[in-house]
Formats: sequence, C-alpha cells, structure tokens
Amino acid sequence: MHDIRAIRDNPDAFVAGWSSRGVEDARAIVDELLKLDRELRAAQTAGQEGLAKRNAASKAIGAAMAKKDMAEAERLKAEVESLKGEIAAAEETEREVGGRLRDLLAAQKNLAADDVPDGEDESANVEVSRWGTPREGGPAKDHADLGEALGLLDFEAAARMSGARFAVLKGGLARLERAVGQFMLDVQTGEHGYLEVNPPYLVRDEAMFGTGQLPKFEEDLFRVGEHLLIPTAEVSLTNLVREQILPESELTTPIRYTALTPCFRAEAGSAGRDTRGLIRQHQFHKVELVSITRPEDSEAEHERMVGCAEAILQRLELPYRKVLLCKGDMGFSARKTYDLEVWLPSQNTYREISSCSNCGDFQARRMDARFKRDGEKKTEFVHTLNGSGLAVGRTLVAILENYQQDDGSIRVPSALIPYTGGVERIAAD
Repeated sequence: MHDIRAIRDNPDAFVAGWSSRGVEDARAIVDELLKLDRELRAAQTAGQEGLAKRNAASKAIGAAMAKKDMAEAERLKAEVESLKGEIAAAEETEREVGGRLRDLLAAQKNLAADDVPDGEDESANVEVSRWGTPREGGPAKDHADLGEALGLLDFEAAARMSGARFAVLKGGLARLERAVGQFMLDVQTGEHGYLEVNPPYLVRDEAMFGTGQLPKFEEDLFRVGEHLLIPTAEVSLTNLVREQILPESELTTPIRYTALTPCFRAEAGSAGRDTRGLIRQHQFHKVELVSITRPEDSEAEHERMVGCAEAILQRLELPYRKVLLCKGDMGFSARKTYDLEVWLPSQNTYREISSCSNCGDFQARRMDARFKRDGEKKTEFVHTLNGSGLAVGRTLVAILENYQQDDGSIRVPSALIPYTGGVERIAAD
C-alpha cells in the first residue's frame, strides 16, 4: 500500500516506478489517484467548514433567543437544518470517494528498490552466484517416474479423491518428506535464530489484504466459509504484528518467525504448467521465514534471510543458483527478490525452490504495523520480509532426482539420516 501523500509530492516517480514494473497505464492510474485525492480533500474541507458554520449558527440561536429576536432565531434554525444536509452530503462524498481511492491504491504493486534490474520477465533476471556442481552422467529420471516406480508416489489415487494437482506419498517417501520439514525447522530455529510458530491455516480477508494476496489474487485462493486457506505461512506470520505499535527495543534485533505449514493454492494462473508431479500442487508443505525490522535494517536482513535458505540446500548438497529478479518478474508486494533455483537433472535446468523478498513498508501500511523509536512521539512503519526456507515438496523433488541410483532407489542425504531413523536408502517395498 502506498502513501497518497508520497504520490502527491512526486507523481512522476510513481509513473516511472510502476511503468518499469510492467504497468502499461501508470500515468492514467496516477492521474486518477490524484483526482480522487483532490475530491476527497475537497469533501473533507466542505464537511469541516459546514460543521464550523453549524456550530456558530447554533450558538447564535441562543444569543438571538436571549434578545427575544425570534425572527433571527428562526432564520438561524433554518440555516442549521440546511447545513446538516450539506454536512451529510459531504460525509457521503468522503466515504464514497475515499473508498474508491483506497481500492485503487490497494490494487497497485510495490515499487522496486533502486538496485533491482530492469526487465519485463524472467529472461532479464540476473544470476548472482552458483553453488555445487550438477552431476554428469548417471540416471536422470523425472521425480514422478521415480516415485511411481517405487510404488510410493500415487497420483491416480489422489485424483480419484481430490482431482488434479494432488498426490499421495507412502512409506519411505512419506517419511522422507517429514524428515525434510523437520530438518529445515531445526536448522532455522536452532542455528539461525528463528522463533518457531504454529499459526492458523484459516485467516480472514483482512489478513490476506495485509500481505497483498487480496484483492488482486483472490482467484488463486481457496475460500472456506468466512475464511481463506493460507497460500503460505507468510500470511499468518506477518500478520502477527498487524495493528501493533512495537517499541524500538523489540526491533534492535529483527523479529524472526518460522513455521512449517501446509499451503493451499488454486493455481488459477498456471494452467498447463507443471501439471504432472509435485512441483505445482494445490496442497503442499513449506517452511516459511518472516522477519520484521526497522527500515534501516531490512536490506541486511534480506541478505541474511537468503543465506539461511541457502544453508539448507548446502547441507543437503543440492546444486543451486541464486538469482536477482528483475522488476517485471517480482511479486506484487516485493521491492526486491532473490530466487534460489535448484538443479533438476530430468529437466537439465535450475528450477525455483525458494523466493526471498524484502517488502519494505508496503505490507506494514496495509496492516498498520508500526514501531516507535526511543524518545520519539511519532511512529514509523516497520519493514517486512518473507522467504521460503524451503518449499518441502520441491526439496523432495530435488532429492529424488539428484540422489537417484542406477537401480531406481534413492540415497538419503547424510544430513537427513538422523531424521529417517537411520534409513540411508529408499527402495521399493
């Protein structure tokens, strides 16, 4: 969410910023925002002036009656009645125009940070670094084929009960997925200082609005009665500070939350993409990382968060690359995003497994999440950051493909063996 005062003060910056993020009608949007802003302030002024006149007339009625000037008193009473109508009309205009202004502001994406590269899509993303070396030779079967051949991954049974984009994991594969999630949580809490949280999976609309899923991406969400299923624990964790004013002492070290939760996504905008396998499911698990910081700390915290996600891939010895997204490829709420892409032998390419974003004060404004510096009276908006540490299902995909053996079995990464009860290899039952 943007501050209309900032748009009023520097409209060209928002035209340029939104245009660079692929908004074709940025100038028209800014012009409409400023028009609504003028109308809102005019209605507010009219209402305030009407109230002042009504109060003055009401006082004058008493004075006229004290002088027994009944004609003047009646005239003033008529004026008060007329002013009541004007005030009501101004208030109605304020509500209507204010609502339109808020809705239009809420639909606009965040502005990119200065060091984010220009570009319209993923082809303009910038590779920052690589870790590990993709293996040469050996089997390179797709994870879905591997799981089905082991008899431990069943898409047909899932489809019979739930439809497409669901899967049933069994036996050693189900245990391996559980081990992956537990391992990630232990590293993020025990080594990286994140506080584990077990949050709600169902949230209200205002929580989704706070993190930017609503109103723009409602079609990608699953609604259950008056609630929505979370597409990521980012929603629940970030909203822990909604409508709060934190003392600066709580932010001298950033607040860091993590959670392992199921995630639910309709994937309405991804028709035809990754329809087979575990990469793009309606239901999956993910370890989410969320940080709440002072504005001056968010850039360093962003780099740290990416490092915390990278540590998981390194401990699992999975080759990956780190990519800085261009302006056109970033998510709605992000001002800067790094993606981590893991190597998948079956596709002979890197695929996204984590996305870590600094949202600046964009989400905080939508949630009214603020803090007060020591000795200061005014408040400021916090900065919020979120990232995957990691997506459990996609990590399982990467393990299956990178640790597959010639006989079709899967070697368990050494870091996970303590979590599998000592099981070092997954084979057909």
